[in-house]
Amino acid sequence: MLLNASGCLDALTAPDVARSLDAFVTKTVTPLPREGNAPARIAETDVGMLNAIGLANPGIDRFLTRNLPQLEKLGVPFWVSVGGFQTDDYADICSRLDDHAVVSAIELNVSCPNVEAPVESATQIVAAARLATRKPLWAKLSPAAPDVGEVAQAAQAAGVDGLSLINTLRGLKLDARTLRPALGPGQGGLSGPALKPIALAAVASCYRATGMPIVGMGGIQTGLDALEFIAAGAQHVALGTVLFADPDAPARIRMELHAAAAEHGWNSYDDAYAVAHEESLSLRTT
Repeated sequence: MLLNASGCLDALTAPDVARSLDAFVTKTVTPLPREGNAPARIAETDVGMLNAIGLANPGIDRFLTRNLPQLEKLGVPFWVSVGGFQTDDYADICSRLDDHAVVSAIELNVSCPNVEAPVESATQIVAAARLATRKPLWAKLSPAAPDVGEVAQAAQAAGVDGLSLINTLRGLKLDARTLRPALGPGQGGLSGPALKPIALAAVASCYRATGMPIVGMGGIQTGLDALEFIAAGAQHVALGTVLFADPDAPARIRMELHAAAAEHGWNSYDDAYAVAHEESLSLRTT
C-alpha cells in the first residue's frame, strides 16, 4: 500500500495527488487549534529538507466539522494523525474519531521533533488510545531512541496494531550570510534522502523485534527505494519530501516499484517482503 507521510500533502488542495495513493494520511490533529511555529518554517539542505511547522492545524472540533466531510468526498481511505501534549489528549481525540466510520485508521504521532515532547511515554499514550477506540492504531516512532526495537515492542504490548517508521530527526541549518539559524524556532526536523539509511535500519530492527505491520518512510525517491523498505520489513511505504518537488511521484514510484520487482525476478513486489532478513539468516547459519 502506498501512502503519504503525515504533513507532506494537503488532500484538500491537491485532491488528484491524494487519489493516486492507496490511503491518505492527514496532517496531525491536536485538541486545540495551533498556529504552529514562527517563520521561517522550511529550509532546504544539501541532503534534504528541514521543517519546523510545529503541528499547525485547526484543532479537533473544526477538523470534524469542516475537514472530515471534505475528506470523505475524496473517495480514498484515510488515516487521521493525532498529536497532543499529555495522554488524555490522545485518548480524547481517538474517542471522538471512533464514531466516524469514514476514518480507516489512527496514527499516533508520539515523536514529532518540532514540539515539546509529551510528558508521558509512548507506551502510556498507546495504552490510553487503545482503550478509547476500536480503530486500527499505528504508532509513529522516532529512531532517536537508543533501541527503537525495544520501543516498538512496548508499543505492541500496549495494543498498537502497526508502526510508522520513521519520523524526522532533529537538525540545524545556519544561514550562510549571518551564521544564524535559518529556521524561526532554530532547529527542525530533517527529512529527505539523508534519512533513508536510518529509516531502513529502524524498519529492519522493528520488524525483527515485533513482526508487526510497518509503514516505512524516510527518503523514498524512487521505486527501488520503496522496494528496499519492503525488503527490510515494511508492508507499506509512505512518500514525504519527494511530494513537494514531484506531485506525480505516487504514480511514477508505483510504476518503478513494479519494474524493480520484475528486474529482481519477482512477479510482485510483495515477493520482496522481508527478504533482507532471509539473507541475514542465511549468512548467520553458514
